[in-house]
Parts: sequence; C-alpha cells; structure tokens
Amino acid sequence: MQSLLLVAAQTSLKFALLRMAPFGWNRRFWLSVLTNWQFALSGALFAACSLLWMYMLRHFPFSTVYPLISLSYAFGMVGAIVFFHETVGPSKWLGVALIMAGCLLIAK
Repeated sequence: MQSLLLVAAQTSLKFALLRMAPFGWNRRFWLSVLTNWQFALSGALFAACSLLWMYMLRHFPFSTVYPLISLSYAFGMVGAIVFFHETVGPSKWLGVALIMAGCLLIAK
C-alpha cells in the first residue's frame, strides 16, 4: 500500500509540474503553484505515504520493509505507461521482474 501511495503522489506531482509555469521568483510561477490542485493532492498523498511509512517502520523489521519500497518501481512503470503513454522496453521489464523476484525472496 505504501508503494502505491508513493507512486500516486509522484504521478500527481508529475501532472502538477506539467501544468505549472516555468520556475522563477515571480508572481506567475507562484500563482501556478498555489492554484494547482494536483500539486496540493501530491502533498496530501506524500503526507499519507509518510504516515504509513512511519507506522511500518515502527511495527515491522527494517530489513523487510525497506527493500519492499522497491515495488514502487514496478508500479511506477505501469503508471508511466497508463498515464504518460511512455514506451517501456524489454530491458526495463527485465529489471522490474528482477525487483519483483527480490521482493518475493525478502517477504518470505
């Protein structure tokens, strides 16, 4: 769940950044930040993700939960395809398969 929240936050942030004005210390940029609901959503998702991460760190072994964050790489690849219409080559899929295999070994 934490990995899904992290990918949702990152995806929302990507959408927000696509809508924002180019960075600058000017009124136009800061208005684009303050009026961007996707940016606010990404902040809320990052906060929820952090709270869940704190819970996990407190109640589960660090050596188990930390490597499982790498599941976010796999979810991120799916998000890149679905939301941003990116092309993912075979070598990236192989990398995701190896990550998933590692997560299975760690979780057992």
